[in-house]
Amino acid sequence: MTDTADLPPDPERPAGWLSPEGIAAARRSLPLLYVDAVPVRVDEAGDVVAVGLLLRVTPEGVMSRALVSGRVMYHERVRDALLRHIEKDLGPVALPQVPPTPQPFTVAEYFPTPGVTPYHDPRQHAVSLAYVVPVTGDCRPQQDALDLAWLTPEEVCSEQVQVEMNGGQGLLLRQAMAHVGRMP
Repeated sequence: MTDTADLPPDPERPAGWLSPEGIAAARRSLPLLYVDAVPVRVDEAGDVVAVGLLLRVTPEGVMSRALVSGRVMYHERVRDALLRHIEKDLGPVALPQVPPTPQPFTVAEYFPTPGVTPYHDPRQHAVSLAYVVPVTGDCRPQQDALDLAWLTPEEVCSEQVQVEMNGGQGLLLRQAMAHVGRMP
């Protein structure tokens, strides 16, 4: 992982992290920046042959499929946030192939109010930069992920998988497959 800029240490919390009260206040008053990553396996020609989806339990107790996703911390480069979240969700030897200057395939704007956009997050207004990221290493579910399934591009675009995804991530996944030329 690349280094982030050095900030003076805060004995109360790691650099870039808000207190629980601070993040709650921020979520109530301004959009937060996120990254969404679609982990993929590619063949020797560079074509996407498999897509990794996490299995998680929502706060409501519902099982759902999910992309790698998370906040960009204060003073953290987007590239570093991508690498950090991929490592957090897929493990330290996932070996993501993030280019030096990553370009998102789309920008997703999540609103706490359903229906404003296709993307919904009841906690906050968030703007997410979305990337397709090839991974070449050994990927294993980490943190709160229960499982990691590798599915074909056709399978992830199927209605069966789409209904297992929350907050509009199914649409984001279909956009990713269209971006890499793998829409069925």
